[in-house]
Amino acid sequence: MFAVVLFAPQMLNDGDTWSHIAVGRWIIAQRAVPWTDPFSRTFAGAPWQAHEWLSEVMMATAYQLSGVAGVLLLTGGAAALTVGLLARHLLIWLAPQAAAIVLVFATVCGASSLLARPHVLALPALELWGAGLAVARSRNTVPSFWLLPVMTLWANLHGGFAFGLALVLPFALEAVVANPAARWRTAGGWGLFLSGAFAAAILTPYGWHGLVLPVRLMLLQHLGAIGEWRSMDFSVPQPLEIALLALLYACLTRGVRIPPIRLLLLFGLLHMALQHSRHQMLAGLVGALVVAEPLAAGLGVRADARAAGGRGAVPALAGAASLLVMTALRLGIPAPIPDGPTFPVAALAQVPPDLRARPVFNDYGFGGALMFEGIRPFIDARAELYGDEPLADYLRIVRPDAAAFDDALRRNGIDWTILPPGSSLVPLLDGRPGWRRWYADRFAVLHARDGLGEQP
Repeated sequence: MFAVVLFAPQMLNDGDTWSHIAVGRWIIAQRAVPWTDPFSRTFAGAPWQAHEWLSEVMMATAYQLSGVAGVLLLTGGAAALTVGLLARHLLIWLAPQAAAIVLVFATVCGASSLLARPHVLALPALELWGAGLAVARSRNTVPSFWLLPVMTLWANLHGGFAFGLALVLPFALEAVVANPAARWRTAGGWGLFLSGAFAAAILTPYGWHGLVLPVRLMLLQHLGAIGEWRSMDFSVPQPLEIALLALLYACLTRGVRIPPIRLLLLFGLLHMALQHSRHQMLAGLVGALVVAEPLAAGLGVRADARAAGGRGAVPALAGAASLLVMTALRLGIPAPIPDGPTFPVAALAQVPPDLRARPVFNDYGFGGALMFEGIRPFIDARAELYGDEPLADYLRIVRPDAAAFDDALRRNGIDWTILPPGSSLVPLLDGRPGWRRWYADRFAVLHARDGLGEQP
């Protein structure tokens, strides 16, 4: 996993990588977290919280130290730690061969969301939290309160901590149902732990506001128009589809029985993944922890406690050596920001300083690159900042709606645009009096008002 992340071009296929680094640089420079937006032109000064502030500071620090290679090393370390932790926890219930198969299915489910972004940095916290709940339930105990600092860390890394809070409920309900003689004591223990989890989750610079933001984001009506929030596309095989078919095969042919509450939890994870493709990673990782114990019982592949323990110094040294070699290779091989559809490096290099300071209309996917370059975007991927109405206006503009576009140009005093070549607005601008195309390549097309945009 470490090697894949370090050298897979896919890791930088998202403009949000650059916006998160930009936010992290701002926090480091100001030595404070923002409460209002300091980046966009259209919503400058509007209320906004950098709820992933710790991830963003880590990404900005990694970039300042080693550029793109540093960001990849940070992301690769988080992904590798997650896989290692999951392997270790699956071996609590499953024999090594079975654990390896489940681990592969869990890992490939997250392949499409494996990006240099905060949600990957938060994956070790997700795994530790989910495993802590599953192990406590397996041992018929209340989760250890030493797990609560994991929630605090998670809440400062990524907004997905809200799912972690919700995940306590099905495990708590299963514990209560399984212990009818001690129902109230069991409910009290899990309830106390959940209260502690909520208290741990508000230990962030934003306090209780951090609990509200994930809810507000999920309630946005136009969220599904954003790529990662769209439903899964089954016109091509999906990793989650293959994992689900494998699980169905085990249940239907080998008599694996999943307890009702865990089955409902799996249904919930599946619904989330089908509704928003980004949740495949969540379904794979948490789903593996949910089904590990029932699979072990149904398939007869329980872990052998007598075989547990260390595997010797030689494999450990070999693993450490391989990590060092891969780290040296990554640092030794130049890794510039790749010119591509999420960061049009060549196109932005053509924008002179005076034009950078003027109002721009940009494609949604270019917002992160503009923030990174110190250019105030018209829109970027912070949907929680812009809200439903501005998102709806943007979608109407790029449909294209010429009248809505003209209104946006007039209201915002737009002097130049940066759009992908396939945008429906490009031919509209090509034929518009007072505008001219002054640069184009395979990733971006630049238009400016007549008299603007010439290089000195």
